Amino acid sequence: MRKICVVSSGRADYGLLYWPMKLIQQDAELELQVVVTGMHLSPEFGMTVNCFEKDGFPVSARVDMLLSGDSSIAVTKSMGLGVIGFADAIFNLQPDLLLLLGDRFEILAAAQAALIAQIPVAHMYGGDTTEGAFDEAIRHSITKMAHIHFVSNRVSWDRVRQMGENPANIHNVGATSLDAIHRAVYLNRNDFFRAIDFEARRHNLLITFHPVTLASISSAVQMKEMLDALDLLGSDYGLLFTKPNADPEGREMMFIMEEYVSTRAHAKLYDSLGELYLSALKHVDMVVGNSSSGIYEAPAFNIPTVNIGDRQRGRLQASSIINCAPVKSDIYQAINMATENRYVKVSNPYGDGASSERILKIIKAIDNPKSLLQKRFFMSCDGHNCDK
Repeated sequence: MRKICVVSSGRADYGLLYWPMKLIQQDAELELQVVVTGMHLSPEFGMTVNCFEKDGFPVSARVDMLLSGDSSIAVTKSMGLGVIGFADAIFNLQPDLLLLLGDRFEILAAAQAALIAQIPVAHMYGGDTTEGAFDEAIRHSITKMAHIHFVSNRVSWDRVRQMGENPANIHNVGATSLDAIHRAVYLNRNDFFRAIDFEARRHNLLITFHPVTLASISSAVQMKEMLDALDLLGSDYGLLFTKPNADPEGREMMFIMEEYVSTRAHAKLYDSLGELYLSALKHVDMVVGNSSSGIYEAPAFNIPTVNIGDRQRGRLQASSIINCAPVKSDIYQAINMATENRYVKVSNPYGDGASSERILKIIKAIDNPKSLLQKRFFMSCDGHNCDK
């Protein structure tokens, strides 16, 4: 059986990997291997590694790489630990293909280890752009170390092609997050708010603000601007916060959030909403912050996203996305605009909810994964291949 190894680093990518993992696991010709790392293994972020066993995915290896600090030095050292840990995991598991998603520094460590171990890499969501974070460079770096590319839209297909990748190995499959949305079982409104132990208000906001790693203004300052804007709304707005990523400034931001919710009865901070996250999108009135979830998933629920700052700048966006500067007055104005407008039948540019089936079909069609290891740069001349 061909061994397909999937790496997950946190709550966000697990939701996107769930259905590709499930289909691989169910296929009689494939063996699923699962390597868990990063925030999954941290009590600070809810020890979400436990979700895998609960969902029927035995964990093949754990790569514990996160240090307790959130400085740039701590994150860089974590990457080094990750490369060491993934070297061991890959050597022990001997996968035929490594399936990676996105742009996290933990995933870069896995790609580096696979490159040296001569393990072919299939990469999901290459070609996207996030100009406000160093994730941008990480994503493009993984693209150049990958051999099969599963992109989420045609614009990203063009970018990966522009990077010299073989067009035959670039596949526009759409976003797997829409697969999860189409297959999910949702709690009704009362059961959802009871499950998260929160008293719903007239308006309810789902808020995630991650570190902005390339900004001239610190992430903590930007987040304080957002919190000041939220205070202008009053207690008619319920505020559901999820914790930021383990990036530089992440723990400082987490502390600020904890202080904020401790003095406001209409606000609550969650390590992770886990399997309740999609029910949250179904029952809140909008998404606020700078998470990619507001770009990918929120439009499928016909709710607006107030996208703050530059972290997601460059991504393909639905009409329900309201962009604003990380300034109190602009954020407040954008939230009011989102509250007043109705969004119905929003067109989501990220696919049709059948991405996982496409990924499985393409993986199974690869006769010899090792044959993909030697790559050549595909030039493009006025839309035609050339070898000059």
